[in-house]
Amino acid sequence: MHSKRLALIHATRLAIDPIVFACQTHWPDVEHISILDESLSIDRSKDAQLSRVLSDRIIALCRHAETLGSDGVLFTCSAFGSAIDMAAETSDIPVLKPNEAMFEKALALGERITMIYTFPPAVAGMETEFDHYAQGLQSSAQIRSVYAEGARQAVERGDAEKHDQIIAHTVSQVKDADVIVLAHFSMATAQGLASDATNIPVLSSPATAIEKIKLLVMPNIESNSC
Repeated sequence: MHSKRLALIHATRLAIDPIVFACQTHWPDVEHISILDESLSIDRSKDAQLSRVLSDRIIALCRHAETLGSDGVLFTCSAFGSAIDMAAETSDIPVLKPNEAMFEKALALGERITMIYTFPPAVAGMETEFDHYAQGLQSSAQIRSVYAEGARQAVERGDAEKHDQIIAHTVSQVKDADVIVLAHFSMATAQGLASDATNIPVLSSPATAIEKIKLLVMPNIESNSC
């Protein structure tokens, strides 16, 4: 049987290494291809709301991934949730938002969720997405968002160590949560340091996303076979 092809759609190159590592770890035999459009992140940062033009571009990227023979599509940027929903509704293959699986896992761990973020334009949509999942599970869980100021700027200028340190410090200040989630794929590099800074479970999205999209593409396999 030929290997499955997974399209990874990125709005920033910062997300590529974390998700490629997750593929290699949790689905090593998948053929993963990356589609990068950095203008999406640049243009999204200029608008408080997700515009129709940007939504149409997200949908077009999904259609392009389908023409490449993809068996599934995983978006790795958390700032385009509603557009990804529209792309999924009109696709014949599984299309997954970046934080869907992580939120589901967080809700299984408790009702007080703190989300650490580094890219402010993504936050409102992610909070809405979380509330949608919570309501679907009839959960009274609440999410609180905390900005790791300066982390994204650090990694964009090439200082990955500073990026991780800022996130870990932000995590260390959280005291009243059942679980902490790292909002963006680009933050996955900080998970180890962040986990060391707290006794609260810390989740990142790449590994959980790969585990879920694998099950959607290959529903007859067991999740622990990754």
